[in-house]
Amino acid sequence: MEVASETGSSWPTPMLTLSLSTLLSVIVSGYLTARAAMMGEFPFPPDWQYWTPEMQNNYMQAQQATQGPVFVYVMPLVSALVALWLGWLILSGLLHLGSTLLGGRGSMGSALNVVGWANMPFVFRDMLRVVFMLIAGHAIVSPGLSGFAGGAVFVSQILAHTDLFFLWSALLLVIGFGFSDGLSRSKSIAGVVIVLLILLLAQAGLGSLVSNIGGLATQGL
Repeated sequence: MEVASETGSSWPTPMLTLSLSTLLSVIVSGYLTARAAMMGEFPFPPDWQYWTPEMQNNYMQAQQATQGPVFVYVMPLVSALVALWLGWLILSGLLHLGSTLLGGRGSMGSALNVVGWANMPFVFRDMLRVVFMLIAGHAIVSPGLSGFAGGAVFVSQILAHTDLFFLWSALLLVIGFGFSDGLSRSKSIAGVVIVLLILLLAQAGLGSLVSNIGGLATQGL
């Protein structure tokens, strides 16, 4: 792999491209969300049917109060970009650490490059999401496979980050770190899978916590 063998910093290209696709996805989602709000339509959480009538009513009132540009565009974009760049740094650092423990000879710079380019499948995911939203006329409520989770919030958070593009990216990480760090296929697979599982569980736990806090806040309105 040319990317894995590069000694310079090639990560800005994929990361800036992904930032632009994230920007486009957030803008389209925000526009459709704002339009739906003007028509009295709101996206419902995956576990909406399990909420009490009072919580559902409070949620609708909260949605009406948060339809300004800051809530619709600015905050989602900032949070998405922070998650993107911070996630890239954390994933690169953990994979580099795991590779070193497994006997890899790569550097942090090569890890940043490999993870950056391995993120490119998510650009295609963003584009497909934009096309889907424009055709469907509404924002995506249950990303990934989260629609199959039912009322299990933790499972829903895991499945929200799991799709074909995630698996594609994982495959690129296995190939990239195996080549750049001189790892065997088994070690490369083990290192990538362990780190991705840790991050998925951490994201699911944090997402569940935020969801629960949001539900409690809605209930207390």
